Amino acid sequence: MRLITLEDVRDLYLKILQRGVFFSLSKFSFNKVKRTKSAFNAVNIDSSNWWIIPEVKQRWNELITGSKNVTYEEYISNNYFKDYKSLKMVSIGSGICSHELKLAELNPHWEIICVDFSNNLLDKAEQIAKEKRLKNIQFLSKNIHEFELPDNYFDIVFFHASLHHFKLLDEFIKNKVVDKLNSDGHLIINEYVGVNRLQYNKEQRDAINNCLSLIPKTHRQLYKSKMVKNKYYGSGLLRMIIADPSECIESENIVPVINKYFDKVFEKSFGGNLLMPVLKDISHHFVDSDFEKENQLILSRVFDFEDKYLLKHNSDFIFGIYKKKPIAEENISSNNAAKPNAN
Repeated sequence: MRLITLEDVRDLYLKILQRGVFFSLSKFSFNKVKRTKSAFNAVNIDSSNWWIIPEVKQRWNELITGSKNVTYEEYISNNYFKDYKSLKMVSIGSGICSHELKLAELNPHWEIICVDFSNNLLDKAEQIAKEKRLKNIQFLSKNIHEFELPDNYFDIVFFHASLHHFKLLDEFIKNKVVDKLNSDGHLIINEYVGVNRLQYNKEQRDAINNCLSLIPKTHRQLYKSKMVKNKYYGSGLLRMIIADPSECIESENIVPVINKYFDKVFEKSFGGNLLMPVLKDISHHFVDSDFEKENQLILSRVFDFEDKYLLKHNSDFIFGIYKKKPIAEENISSNNAAKPNAN
């Protein structure tokens, strides 16, 4: 692991340009919770990341649902939970709730609770829900570690890009997910499951830079800057902890812990090993419709490059549906054996 890299210096400079000096200064608080909140409390974050590119979103759709025009919200509503007459879902770390709002629209018979510690984001989500006249979604501004949801109550516990922010993952999944689901309950995730703290090894960093070299210089000017992204250096551990102490804190343990408590129903990989770091801070070049054909050609090259990389490496991002494992028979027998004999 590397404590500080050139990427850290460049990123700090870009953050000042993109989000202002006060945002950057907020990262120097000794309070870990305040530093984490500062990363998520902004309703409108001015950035240029891979999720703003339409072709990237279509790629995710195709890899997850099999069609670039079908989102995962539509896919699971039509294929996995359509026969439920009623359904209770809780989303933990829901943020601005864009995916939860879509699920609420698609499924008026669902009851959805969104839990997040950012009241700013939840207030915005609630405003959107009112504008859409959605009656089946509610918003709770709570710290999930200090708030108790009812046990054996929910049909679905949902995480979209939030599970990788939790530590002591085995304990968290057991107490805040497994215990809250009913006997037929499901866990749904859309998550980064790669290496902790984004501490990519040299092989992955080299692949990222080889992929970056496929993008012409005209498309590598960094957002709100005159600098050109010629190389990706990787994040230093110190900056990761300072910027957001919760970021990818135990991400590489997500899959093993889920497999401990859940059976796989549906799981799809959608890469991100190269595309996320390659397109960071240059994604704005690929949303300009005036250069649509050129952009598509460039993106096609980098998509193909990542696909070849994924043939030999596990995906950093997965979408999955998992069903709560039944209580093991041996545990039941053990518990019964421990009970005193009534006779």
